[in-house]
Amino acid sequence: MLGIFLDSETNGLNPYKHKVIEIAFQIYDVLNGELKGEFQSVVSVSPEEWQRSDPESLQVNGFKWDEVKQGVNSAVVGSQIQECFAKNGIRRGKAVFICQNPSFDRIYFSQLVDPDVQERLNWPYHWLDLASMYWSEAMKKGAMGTGKYPWETGFSKDKIAVALQLPTEEQPHRAMNGVRHLVLCYKNLVGFPGIAGMSSG
Repeated sequence: MLGIFLDSETNGLNPYKHKVIEIAFQIYDVLNGELKGEFQSVVSVSPEEWQRSDPESLQVNGFKWDEVKQGVNSAVVGSQIQECFAKNGIRRGKAVFICQNPSFDRIYFSQLVDPDVQERLNWPYHWLDLASMYWSEAMKKGAMGTGKYPWETGFSKDKIAVALQLPTEEQPHRAMNGVRHLVLCYKNLVGFPGIAGMSSG
C-alpha cells in the first residue's frame, strides 16, 4: 500500500475565489517506509487571480507575485502529476492520500486534475488526515490517564509535533516543507511497521 503525503499552498481559503499556487507530495510504501517518488511545483495564476489573493494567506506562505508568475501552468502541472502517479502505480485500492487537512487540500488538488479525470484514472478516493490519527491515539491516552486529551494539546500539525516532542514545521509554510513535516509526524505517530524498531507514539 502506498501513501501519497500531500500538501498545498494557496492564495486564499475560498476555493471558489482563490487558487492553488504550490503543490507537493511524496509517495511512500506505508509498510516499509520506502520513498517511491516525489513531486513539487509552483503553479502560475493570472494577474486577475493574484489580485484576489488573501493577504493573510500570503503572509503565511510567503509567496510573492514575482515567484508565482514564473510558476508552471496549472494544466501542465496536472499532466505532470498524472505522469508521476502512472509511473508509481497509483490506483484505487493500492494507495491513499494522507494530509493534515484533506478537506482543504483535496478541493485545491482538483483545480489541477479534474475530479472526473481522477475517477477515470481510478485514483484513490480515500483522503486520510493526520489530525484524526492523533485524535484517536490521544483519546486513548487521555482515558487511561497516560496523556492529555487532544483538545488539551491542540491538534494542528505543529501542535501534534509539540505533543510528540518533534520540531515544528520549517518556515515559511511551503508545500514540500509541509510534506516533510507531515511525514515526520506520521512516522512518530503511526510508524512504518516494516521498519525494525519503529513504533508509534
